[in-house]
Amino acid sequence: MVAAVGCSSNPVDVSGTYTIAVTDEANGCNLMNFNQGDSSSNIPVVVTQTGSTMDAKITGGVGAYVTAVLGSSDFSGGVDGSTLNATLFGTRSSTSGGCSYTFNAILDGDLAGDALTGTITYTPKTNGSPDCSSIEGCTSVQNFNGTRPPK
Repeated sequence: MVAAVGCSSNPVDVSGTYTIAVTDEANGCNLMNFNQGDSSSNIPVVVTQTGSTMDAKITGGVGAYVTAVLGSSDFSGGVDGSTLNATLFGTRSSTSGGCSYTFNAILDGDLAGDALTGTITYTPKTNGSPDCSSIEGCTSVQNFNGTRPPK
């Protein structure tokens, strides 16, 4: 008997140009311009894939806005079966008192045919200062859904 613990599924082809809509959910980090229930649509996202690794780039005006806020609009990660997991490592630093921090965005998605759904979770990366206590461990979440042209 062979155990399958830790084995991954063959990745499906997730590559393509998607048109995505996002809806703001819980804003535990009190991010600016992030209001529960607000949504944005027609967001272009280009996904490239090599084997089980993938990159997703938010383009257009929203991509420029995300780059201004987080320092990048590029997610990098992997594909396991039809599940995507990727992280955008924020580089735009902010400070509050002795606290210095950036925000990372973690994308968790599932592809069914040409439809992609999931969440983006924003979490702070701090310098560990006691002044960071108001944001340490917080999360803000967006739901997303979108499609690509049929393959």
